Amino acid sequence: MTTTGTESGRLRLGTRGSRLALTQSGQVAEALMAAGGGSGVLDIDLVTVRTDGDGDRTPLRQLGGVGVFAARLRHALLDGEVDLVVHSFKDLPTQPVEGLEVICVPPREDPRDALCARDGLTLAALPEGARVGTGSPRRAAQLLAARPDLEVVDLRGNVPTRLARVRGLEVVGVGTDEPVTPSRADAAGDLDAVVLALSGLRRLGLEHCASEVLDLETMLPAPAQGALAVEARAGEDSAELARAVAALDDEPTRLAVTAERALMARLSAGCAAPVGAWARLRGGSREPWGEHAEHGTGGSMGPAGTRASAAMTPPRPGPGREPGRRGRAVQRPRAARRGCSCCGRWSPRSMVARRSAAS
Repeated sequence: MTTTGTESGRLRLGTRGSRLALTQSGQVAEALMAAGGGSGVLDIDLVTVRTDGDGDRTPLRQLGGVGVFAARLRHALLDGEVDLVVHSFKDLPTQPVEGLEVICVPPREDPRDALCARDGLTLAALPEGARVGTGSPRRAAQLLAARPDLEVVDLRGNVPTRLARVRGLEVVGVGTDEPVTPSRADAAGDLDAVVLALSGLRRLGLEHCASEVLDLETMLPAPAQGALAVEARAGEDSAELARAVAALDDEPTRLAVTAERALMARLSAGCAAPVGAWARLRGGSREPWGEHAEHGTGGSMGPAGTRASAAMTPPRPGPGREPGRRGRAVQRPRAARRGCSCCGRWSPRSMVARRSAAS
C-alpha cells in the first residue's frame, strides 16, 4: 500500500498550476484543515502537477477533450506522488478509475456562464459581427443559437489571458505570474467579448469583469460546472481526513452533479462535448441563481448552434430514484442514435428536458 501523507503528519494535495486551480485547491485545503480540527491536526501542502492540457493552445476538441486536464493528476495520485487532488468537476471524465474515489464534493459555486464584453455590453447589445471568444463547443453552439450573426473565435489560456483578449480588459492579466504562450493570431484587445464560467471569475475575485450573467435558458452550463471534486486513493482515509470530508461534503451538490454527469455518460460525451446539463433538488433551492428554476435541464447542441436533442423518461415512483439513474434515463432521439445531429432546430425552450435531481 502506498504510504499516505497523514502517516508523516501532512497530506500532499495535487493541483494544476494555473491561478484558478491553485486558488481552488488552496480554498479546499483550508476548508479541510478547518473541518479536521485546525492546524496541527490535519495539515495539507499544495503540490503543483503540470498536466498535458496546460500550456497547449491546441483547441480542446482536437486534444480529444476527455480528461485532458485530469489524467496527469490521477497518475500522480496513483503513483503516490500526492495524497489528494482537486479537480474542477466538469473536467473529470465520467468513467471511474480503479483505485480512486471522489471523497468530497464541496458546496457548489454558481454554475452559470458569464459574458465579459467591452464597454459593459450584454449579449443582446453586441453589434452584428462581434467577435466572441470561447474554447467550448457547448458555449459556441449556444452563442450562435442566440446570436447567429456573431463570429465565434476559438480561445485557450488561463482566465486572465482570456480576459486580456477583450478590448478594454487588457490590463486584467497584468501582474499574474502564469506562463502564457499565445498563438501568433492572439492579440490583446482583439475580441469584443469572451464567455467564461462565473464560478471561476468569482473564485479569482474577477466577477466585476462580467458584463452579463447568462441565464440558464440562454446558456445551459456544462455538467458539474461550478463544482469541485476531491479525489483520493480508495480506502486510505485517515480518521482526521474522514472527519474533515464528512464536514465539507455537500450532499445537494453531490446529488445534482451525479445526475448531470450521468446524463453526459449516457450521451458518451467528453468534457469538451457540446452538452449542457443543470439539476437541483426538488422542493427549493438555497442558491439565489436557482430560485426561479424548478427543475433540471439537459441537452446536446450541434457545432453551428442549429441542432439539439434532449428527452427524458417521466418520473417513476418508488425505488430507483437516485440521481445517477435519473441522468441515465435520458433517451436520445432515433436520429441521434443513428449518429445524425439533425434532430430538429435548437430552441432553448423546446429542447429543455425537465427533471429534478431527486425528490
